[in-house]
Formats: sequence, structure tokens, C-alpha cells
Amino acid sequence: MYGSIEAGGTKFVCAIGNNKLEILDRASFPTTTPDETMKQVIDFFNPYQERLESIGVGSFGPIDLNRKSETYGYITSTPKLAWQNFDFVGTLKKHFDVPIAWTTDVNAACYGEYVSGNGKGLSSIVYYTVGTGIGGGALQNGVFVEGFSHPEMGHMLVKRHPEDTFVGNCPFHHDCLEGMAAGPAIEKRTGTKGQDLSSDDPVWEIEADYIAQCAYNTTLMFAPDIIIFGGGVMKQDHMKKKVQEKFAKLVNHYVNTPVVEEYIVTPKLGDNAGTIGALALAQNAKIKG
Repeated sequence: MYGSIEAGGTKFVCAIGNNKLEILDRASFPTTTPDETMKQVIDFFNPYQERLESIGVGSFGPIDLNRKSETYGYITSTPKLAWQNFDFVGTLKKHFDVPIAWTTDVNAACYGEYVSGNGKGLSSIVYYTVGTGIGGGALQNGVFVEGFSHPEMGHMLVKRHPEDTFVGNCPFHHDCLEGMAAGPAIEKRTGTKGQDLSSDDPVWEIEADYIAQCAYNTTLMFAPDIIIFGGGVMKQDHMKKKVQEKFAKLVNHYVNTPVVEEYIVTPKLGDNAGTIGALALAQNAKIKG
């Protein structure tokens, strides 16, 4: 049996899965403080302790992925103050003496789509979550694209839409992609949560423009086989087509991408992408020892 932890800024999702990446048990609870939330994590896995082979963790960040670093396995400079400089992997190791795979939440979702979703059989995949925040992860031949740290593609700079007067919601960059297009930006711009807006509200044209710019930048930087947009904002059925159309206009035939309907997609695994990805990473961690 393998363990999966999706550590999100809003909620944690813990799961147990088998060799076929089938989810056998799952629980979710709000992200509060490390003491409260990690107790629930440990309580969830304790009944499986004797059969647990390894655990895969996809966490909100920023996180330290550098195995040579003294703070490897930590959540670092997160805006969630209670979680700043929290030793996530070290805390798990105190209770479970098993290999632990450690990555970002969006990397875990990216990996899930790679092994079982719309990225299966492809060599180059980029995955974005567009929700409370915006995060991006990239895989090349099954290996995460990273260097001194993990990418922060959700904070790329975008051109302001000519009809958009919103100042931006990012405390660091104001009008970066996350600041202009994440869920809270939609709500602050309109006074209404995105899920409660009609599909013909003008804000969706602005939103699609920013997401299309993200796809454009990603295409020219990575030339991936596929770009997958997940997260709550992309659950709006009309958004995918809007983004595809605006992306095609931005590229303007400069590069020949795959057919846009197959190139810019939403996750095949839906909300299970992160859980299945973390289970697959746990499998890998067990094999590597």
C-alpha cells in the first residue's frame, strides 16, 4: 500500500492506494495549523502503518526540494504564516519510517496526468492549476523540470488586457498571472466568486486572455506536447474553448503546435490528478529505496 498527501493551502487530501494506483481510502480536512492538520494526517495513516510502503507528498509552497539543503523537506516562505519554515518531511519521518517522495502540489498533479491522464505516452507535459492561486509544473521524459528550486510559473508576467483596470492581487508582483487571473482576482474584480458568474460575463474574456498568454509563453519556452489547465477556474465549461481561440490568435501561425483542441486541455483525472500523481511518486520512492 502507498500513501498520498495533497497538501493544499485550503485543504489536505490524504489517500491510500495500491500498485494499480487505485484509491482505496481517502479523507480530507481543512488546512489550519501544522499541529492540528498534521495530527489528522498521522491519524489517517496510522491504521495502515504496518502495510505502508512509502508516501508521496505534493505540497503548497514554496518548498525546499534541494536534497543537499539543511531545510530539504520544508515549506519555506509561504504566505500562510503558521506554515513558514515547517519541516514537513521531518515530521512525517518521526511517525513513518518509509521512503517519502516530496514535491509541489502542482507537480504531483502533473505527474498524475503523465502516468494515467491526458499526458500518458507523451514526453513533455506542462500542467497548471488555476484556482486560489496559480502554479505550474513541467515534466520532460518523466523528470520534473527544476534547478535550484521548483518553477514558479504562476507568477510569470502578462500583458494587461486593455479593458482591465484591476490593479492585481499578488502581494509580491501585483499584476503577474496569479495576481490577475487566479480565483481571488476574479472575485475582487467583480465582487462575485467565479462559480457564481454567468458564462457570458465580460470578465471571462479577460480571464481567458491571461490564460491564453500563459499558454503562449509556455509554448515558446518549452514547446511541450500538451498543456493541461486544472483548478477550479478551469471547471467553467466555456473557458477551455475561449483560451484555445485566444491562444491561436496570439501564436498567429509562428510555430506549428499540435491541434489546439488536443494541445490545450483540462485534466482527464479531474480532482484525482494530484492524488494519483502522489501515489505514483510514492511507488517510485519505494523502488529507489
